Amino acid sequence: MVVRVTPDGVTQRPDTLVMEEPLEIRVDGAALTVTMRTPGDDMDLAAGFLVSEGVITRTDQLTSMRYCAGTDDEGRNTYNVLDLTLTVPPPQPRAFYTSSSCGLCGTASLDAVRQTAAWDVSTDPLAVSAALLCSLPDRLREAQKLFDKTGGLHAAGLFSVTGELLCLREDVGRHNAVDKVVGWALREGLLPLRSHVLLVSGRASFELVQKAWLAGIPCLAAVSAPSSLAVDLALEAGMTLVGFLRGQTMNVYSGAERVVA
Repeated sequence: MVVRVTPDGVTQRPDTLVMEEPLEIRVDGAALTVTMRTPGDDMDLAAGFLVSEGVITRTDQLTSMRYCAGTDDEGRNTYNVLDLTLTVPPPQPRAFYTSSSCGLCGTASLDAVRQTAAWDVSTDPLAVSAALLCSLPDRLREAQKLFDKTGGLHAAGLFSVTGELLCLREDVGRHNAVDKVVGWALREGLLPLRSHVLLVSGRASFELVQKAWLAGIPCLAAVSAPSSLAVDLALEAGMTLVGFLRGQTMNVYSGAERVVA
């Protein structure tokens, strides 16, 4: 129960909270990282994480994923440990804990991302109308089923050039939501995501631009502000970066030639 305080008085009522639990990602049995996430679409999350780390770029490089170990006091599987098998050399294990909000704290370097990126998004021929971009936040919000219940989740949506919502993922961490979308695309054999638009419900940070670039996405849009480093990376990549996408207005920080007014 939650105590609800309003100008009309104090009441008690049930409330629905978003779940946040740790997910340990292993490769060939060796621990790689632990991230806090909203349970659900874990295999998409793990696959997208490896894409954003530059470890894999193709579906055939990820041969299997399975839940393992991880039991509660009654011996039931917690589904909080995921083991992956790859056909490429495994990455080095991470010696840090990743929260649901901090993103990939060990990769905040323009040079590192430039060396890792597998696709050139600067030559992508995407052209999208400003009117279509302005319609996307409402489409994303209408599809956020978990947000309706909890009010506490970030969302990432992948849209086609015609505005079709191809994939929506929600998570307590904005970077997890993007990883889940990218992982879905990898498992569907859609990478690189040329001529697509990725929309996020919060701000546009460095790691979100990084994830979009490594997935081959030419346009990242956010309903809130970008960071200065996010703009630097988008300019470096030749990516279109849109911020403050609200109502009929937006700010285009890079790649404005793709937005048709």
